[in-house]
Amino acid sequence: MRKTIRGAAALVLGSALAASAVAQPPAPVSPPPTAPVAPLVTPPAKAPEVRPTGNAATVNGKVIPEVAVYRALRQFPEAHREMARKEIMAHLIENALIDEYLTLLKVAVEEKDADKLITDLKKELNDAKKDYGKELEAMMLTEAEFRSEVTAQMKWEKFVQQQGTDAALKQLFDGSPDVFDGTMVRARHILMTPGTDEAKQKDAAQKLRGIKQVVEAEAKKAVDALPPTADAVAKAQASANRTDELFSAYAKEYSTCPSKKDGGDLNFFPRAGAMVEPFAKAAFALKAYEMSDVVATEFGYHLILVTQRRQGAAKKFEDVKEDVRMLYAMRIRESVIAMMKPKAQITIAPK
Repeated sequence: MRKTIRGAAALVLGSALAASAVAQPPAPVSPPPTAPVAPLVTPPAKAPEVRPTGNAATVNGKVIPEVAVYRALRQFPEAHREMARKEIMAHLIENALIDEYLTLLKVAVEEKDADKLITDLKKELNDAKKDYGKELEAMMLTEAEFRSEVTAQMKWEKFVQQQGTDAALKQLFDGSPDVFDGTMVRARHILMTPGTDEAKQKDAAQKLRGIKQVVEAEAKKAVDALPPTADAVAKAQASANRTDELFSAYAKEYSTCPSKKDGGDLNFFPRAGAMVEPFAKAAFALKAYEMSDVVATEFGYHLILVTQRRQGAAKKFEDVKEDVRMLYAMRIRESVIAMMKPKAQITIAPK
């Protein structure tokens, strides 16, 4: 659910510099004299990773290789890979559509600028006592693949800079006070993933609406069961407790999101930058212990319950300008994808 957009250069730098940020492990502690010492067992050798072959998808004839999916997928534990693969595939497909759009607009990056970025990267790696070639190899990236990723990222940043004038950023800031004032909400959700089959989509939406109706009816019963002398605070608390209890139980039973183990709890998140826009927009429109209607995103169908809201404080444009710029870039990206995707020829290969 949470968006994780990371450039290729950042991936390599992260791989290279992580070791320097990790604290040294403590010295081993000797066991007491009476403690039995377990015999040393050599762990089995880890099988070397094999670069995947084949294609994961094509977007208007442009190939997304399987290795690009695996490159990101291997960071996730096995239990979460099915969900993560959907997110990764969606992101790579969107990247292909963005790059095609920029090509149509003739947005270009000079080779010397890409060369400079890569040269700077090599220096940073060298300063960290890391080898550029080995880092690319560890990421299953060829030099040509890395240069292509860097160039695509630079094209996008150039386009955003051209579009994101101070006037455009100020207009976004003035029209979105709850985005930049630090307001946070906490929510639970139930995710169903019916895929592209219309009958399954209709069934998933009906199930989610049915859950909402049951939860609302049971919350009302909890309020009606209170003594006549109960005040508004007691009634609100009874409704909230029953809503939270039932929604959590339904999430554990029906949700396909890894958050199901926590009753669908996603903890606190801001208006922008953490969740995909349709989800965030719906969540921030709710009061505490209100449920949304069915919300469709690229991940499936959601039923959302907001459980807490932390109101922020007003900010000055100058203090949050870079945050505004980031949101502006996200909004442009979403607009481009919304324009390009409906007419795109996208073919996803079987896993």
